[in-house]
Amino acid sequence: MNTIRFGSMNAVKTGFVATRSIQPSRYVCRRLISVATQSQRHLASASPLASFRSYNQPSTQLKQERPRSILIVNKLRTKPVVDAIQALLEYVRTKYPEVTVYHEDRPDIPEGVKVWRPGPNAEKIDLVVTLGGDGTILHASSLFKVGAVPPVLSFSMGTLGFLLPFHIDDFAKAIDSAFEGKVTVLRRMRLSCTFQDKDGEQIGSTEEWQVMNEVALHRGSSPHLNTIDVFVDGQHLTEAVSDGLIVATPTGSTAYSLSAGGPIVHPGLSAIVLTPICPRSLSFRPLVFPSSSSITLRISERSRASAGLSMDGQVSHVLSPGESVTVQASLYPIPCINRSSIADPDENREGVGPGKEDDWVRDINNLLQYNATFRSKALLRHSRT
Repeated sequence: MNTIRFGSMNAVKTGFVATRSIQPSRYVCRRLISVATQSQRHLASASPLASFRSYNQPSTQLKQERPRSILIVNKLRTKPVVDAIQALLEYVRTKYPEVTVYHEDRPDIPEGVKVWRPGPNAEKIDLVVTLGGDGTILHASSLFKVGAVPPVLSFSMGTLGFLLPFHIDDFAKAIDSAFEGKVTVLRRMRLSCTFQDKDGEQIGSTEEWQVMNEVALHRGSSPHLNTIDVFVDGQHLTEAVSDGLIVATPTGSTAYSLSAGGPIVHPGLSAIVLTPICPRSLSFRPLVFPSSSSITLRISERSRASAGLSMDGQVSHVLSPGESVTVQASLYPIPCINRSSIADPDENREGVGPGKEDDWVRDINNLLQYNATFRSKALLRHSRT
């Protein structure tokens, strides 16, 4: 097994790039060359923060040297957020004075931190700390469109969500555990997206878009259904006549895709979910593909309207008939630190030790109330914490 070192982490080659080499499309050949170039480019700029095994394993112990730089990403600076950032900064400056703290370039940047701008020449970040909701984590992911993502430590600011394992009141314990290397991470798969014109040539920048939740192709304000040709590994799968299509990660399976009737997929899996939005055919059911698959959505020449495309809820492109978007598993997942990995043994009621409990199981019960009957809902506050 070959180890690749890139960005601010080490990773082990998963093998899905080699699988794509058998695909017949010209785009795949260009992608393989691009992937090889990217991997070589990140070899020399690696940071010793983390060492990961194959990210098919749901959770992995984070082996790291003490972080030397932190990036703070937060939602709009309301008073609770301002107070939380101030308390966090004071704690870090007191206990870890050698650490450099960065903040993205915004008008409301906290005092005493350095400005960080994303891009290939950005300062290396060893740990990302988010304060806000799930959208804040999606925004943090979007800042790392080039190369690997540092481990992410997420604090909720009164908002419940699948991506928020820590409450802000626990920041001292969580930060100490991260600095001491006592945490495990869940490597949440991301998607990479590129766009092609009618001739199959790439549109726009050669830089791939990195998506954490989903890519949604939809009719937008048009009153007409979209007609979309779906290709999997270069092979035509179906012609979809619907309000749109969603290509989601396992993490995104509990977001827009779930509302459209898609399956719930454990985020530790490497898979791609294809979910139709209000299809004309009742037999058009959601599908789950292996992460080695390359999915192309092409607006049919017979489609009566263009299609809007949004990535993680942000509108980004409008595709005309004949144009397409190709979606594949990204080489760079986003490693999220688990809450259960810093839990005290007596906090786990079922008897599992710290790092063994699955945060996701707790979340689908608490947040989605999974399979909760009338009786179990009445008992929910007593049996699930």
